Amino acid sequence: MDKNFEMSHYTHHVFFCCNQRKDGEHCCNNLGATEAQTYAKDRIAQLKLNGQGHVRINKAGCMGRCDQGPVIVVYPEGTWYQYRDMEDIEEIIQQHLIEGRLVERLKI
Repeated sequence: MDKNFEMSHYTHHVFFCCNQRKDGEHCCNNLGATEAQTYAKDRIAQLKLNGQGHVRINKAGCMGRCDQGPVIVVYPEGTWYQYRDMEDIEEIIQQHLIEGRLVERLKI
């Protein structure tokens, strides 16, 4: 193996924008982002897909896509998704993180 090649610590690293703006300005957190991130983190743990070599779910600050929120980005692919509810999050978990197929209807 090439000594410059390093495998990723996680197969997928998912960032949920959980930014909270002042005075009711449009932001992901006003649209349930923290609850969705908690759901995803708990669900990945329940499926025993968390930890090194598997999936990592993180909160992030503003990712600059407020007008399309709530949003997540999945690495290493760099795929951006917009979601509306926990059913959308579950679909991303099942289809993208487990099966390796993009969820085309949620991509932005």
